[in-house]
Amino acid sequence: MTLILGVKIPNRLSTSPVFQDIISKYGCIIRTRVGLHSNCATSCSSHGIIILEIVDGSEVVPLKKALASLDGITIDSMNL
Repeated sequence: MTLILGVKIPNRLSTSPVFQDIISKYGCIIRTRVGLHSNCATSCSSHGIIILEIVDGSEVVPLKKALASLDGITIDSMNL
């Protein structure tokens, strides 16, 4: 079974350093990370979506709790 987490970050520019620290801490359970945000030649969007493929579901609860502690973050998951 594959676990996918979708994380919506409403204030990407200020949240991303802490988000990156959390993702690094749990890096051993993340197989794939895809970041999506709109941008143009002159600026980047202030919000983004991160898709994480999780390989070890036993550590997903602490990961989700750490991510949920960030202001405005929305997390959803699906099992495939």
